[in-house]
Amino acid sequence: MAKITRAMDAEGFVRISFIDSRDIVETAREIHHTSPVVTAALGRTLTVTALLGSLFKEPAHNLTVYIKGDGPLGGMVATADGGGMVKGYPYQPLVDLPLKNGKLDVGGAIGKGSLAISRDLGLKDPYVGQVPLVTGEIAEDFTYYFAKSEQIPTAIALGVLVEKDLSVRQAGGFIVQLMPGAPDSVAAVIEENLASLPPVTTLLEQNMSPEDIIVMVLAGLFVKILDPLEYEYRCDCSIEKITKALISLGAEELSDMIEKDKGAELTCQFCPKVYRFNSEELQALYDSAKQ
Repeated sequence: MAKITRAMDAEGFVRISFIDSRDIVETAREIHHTSPVVTAALGRTLTVTALLGSLFKEPAHNLTVYIKGDGPLGGMVATADGGGMVKGYPYQPLVDLPLKNGKLDVGGAIGKGSLAISRDLGLKDPYVGQVPLVTGEIAEDFTYYFAKSEQIPTAIALGVLVEKDLSVRQAGGFIVQLMPGAPDSVAAVIEENLASLPPVTTLLEQNMSPEDIIVMVLAGLFVKILDPLEYEYRCDCSIEKITKALISLGAEELSDMIEKDKGAELTCQFCPKVYRFNSEELQALYDSAKQ
């Protein structure tokens, strides 16, 4: 379970959320058996996706992040809702690249490509925004997304530190946004604070609390801490969802599974759960698909 600490300044010009996401990222690593650079890439993506989910006002509202690149990792998908759930998966869990400037080369693993975010707010159609990747390092790409797609001045910092035994030592991040009407003086204060702020993993290694980190980011402003939220890596897959997915394949695809494979075995992309269907069960789905 990960805690998201939220705060605003007294004037309501700035909002910030910070998450210590080590438990989320370690769970994802154990599920997907990722190499260090993929752990860092997926961990950063899950961290920011959880932060964005925490901004929803309704638990049922959700978003899905799609990152696609021409690097060896290929891409990632992550999704979160407003009720404390986040999950994700990499296209390729095992990627091995040399270090870049002594750090895991997340940008090299992802390469050039695009970042898309789909928000489902319970309306007829979801809102989808897309931008090209700037660096592939995740934080800069999401910052660029908010500037170009939603015109919201945003700063995002993310970090994942991987142990020699491949486990996650530290993971976390924050998102800070200026609200409409925020004066330039407030923006200038935050920019100055961020310029001298150490990396997120360094702050976590120093055992700094989320509240202390938030105060550092908003130094010079009066900070009001809000009620925290809890997020966890949790998959909400079910036999009903898998069944609908099979039916959506159509009668022809189901017919091939019945005649050639005599059944079907599907593994959820977000978790290790396996769903098995025998030929009789597929026949029932085939009849539904034809109708």
